[in-house]
Amino acid sequence: MVNGEAEPFVIGSKSFTAVAINTAAKAGQWIKSKMGDISRIDTKFSSQDLVTEVDKGSEKLIRNLIMTHFPDHSILGEEGVEPGPEASAKALQAMSEEEYLWIVDPIDGTTNFVHGFPFFSVSIALAHKGEIIVGVVYDPSRDELFVAEKGKGAYMHGKKTVVSLDGQLSSSLVATGLPADRNGALPINLKGIQALSPKVRNLRIAGSAALHLAYVASGRLSGFWEIGLNAWDIAAGALLIQESGGKVTDTEGRPYNLAVRNILATNGQIHDELRQELVKAEATGF
Repeated sequence: MVNGEAEPFVIGSKSFTAVAINTAAKAGQWIKSKMGDISRIDTKFSSQDLVTEVDKGSEKLIRNLIMTHFPDHSILGEEGVEPGPEASAKALQAMSEEEYLWIVDPIDGTTNFVHGFPFFSVSIALAHKGEIIVGVVYDPSRDELFVAEKGKGAYMHGKKTVVSLDGQLSSSLVATGLPADRNGALPINLKGIQALSPKVRNLRIAGSAALHLAYVASGRLSGFWEIGLNAWDIAAGALLIQESGGKVTDTEGRPYNLAVRNILATNGQIHDELRQELVKAEATGF
């Protein structure tokens, strides 16, 4: 304890959280400086799954900064993994035994970034023996930094984040995504969208799962679900929500872990109602 405050997670004299914050902020500012300056766009898993040299450059910058501080740690980053759900699951499985694993999405919301739509983020999480202990989501467009440490709460620019108080779907603003997996995850998610649209106050699909999760943590959204996401989309945001008093499970209601791909994250109060609607619509992905 320092001045009555809990110390951040440290190894030697270095704070995991400080490194995560510093790294996300540097990557985010670099990404922002590249907006409108993209010379090449490639596709990955589908024609909607985009990657740019900025994604790759951001991941390289993040890797270099983390490895400078923690050379013995492992990093699972989106751009270092082959496209597609099987490859993602395999990559995570291969690293599941690592003591310290950084899970990185260098730009979550690449399609938005490419089009100049200012809703994208940098997501960095640190897992210790499979449990997430630090989560940072940074939105460079708004200069909003969401930070969580396991057991120590979540904050946005020093102010504690708390989930919304909405007690039912009818008064809730809920978000989801349109998965790049056009044949597998997308049709399932569309069933959920169709079922939930009339039941909620309104629905948002803004194109960055990590930022949507940060918005649930900060009370701007009451819930978020999506089928077929990856560990790097969810890990940091899941901790933000848990540390803000919310609930994160898979779409069948089982506890969240790094292997979960079909995510349901809420303020806790609408969790069961939202899950039941997805089950009724056969939109859980299971």
